[in-house]
Amino acid sequence: MDKKLLDILACPICKGPLVYLTDPERLVCRADRLAYPVREGIPVMLQEEASELTADDPVLAR
Repeated sequence: MDKKLLDILACPICKGPLVYLTDPERLVCRADRLAYPVREGIPVMLQEEASELTADDPVLAR
């Protein structure tokens, strides 16, 4: 994913920072515990498309 794009993207819910993960490709908001999918290089920043992460998910500890 393009570094410049990552710099300007924010969580649509809390407006906080996102962490880019590659396997599977997704953007994670640690504050809201949501993972937004990236499909064909395009981030899908819709709340209804995001998957909820559990509090003990190892992705949140990174």
